[in-house]
Amino acid sequence: MKTLNILFLCTGNSCRSILAEVTFNALAGPAMHAISAGSHPTGYVHPRALALLQREGFSTEGLYSKSWDDLKITPDIVITVCASAAGETCPAYLGPVIRAHWGVEDPAKATGSEAEIEAAFETAYQILRRRIEAFLDLPWTQWEASGGVALQAELARIGEQ
Repeated sequence: MKTLNILFLCTGNSCRSILAEVTFNALAGPAMHAISAGSHPTGYVHPRALALLQREGFSTEGLYSKSWDDLKITPDIVITVCASAAGETCPAYLGPVIRAHWGVEDPAKATGSEAEIEAAFETAYQILRRRIEAFLDLPWTQWEASGGVALQAELARIGEQ
């Protein structure tokens, strides 16, 4: 059976897409694999994102901010995580894939007290985790039979939660 490859895509690939990649891979079985990338990677993974993942018990070894130009695999599904409602422009992946948008506010841009900034990271993580869990609960045999249109609609619905 072919591995289903999911790309979590953002502009900088320093925070939200990294959180999604690590969380997805920790929760998914061997039939699915997530990667993350950015259209304009920052070149680093945000230290607060790394700390949050470690607190959750996830390995952060080998994580780095990567460009979508350097992908080693072709994704089957691309999920953008930029918060387009906040004026961010999400990159558009140009390959023939199933796409969904799961906009999440960028905690790397959070301001305020240490507690408020930490809360922004925790909120972003919890939103992504709930969506990933909903994704993983989908009845995959049903989606394989119906093709990509139904799956794309369901992924969009998850992104609205």
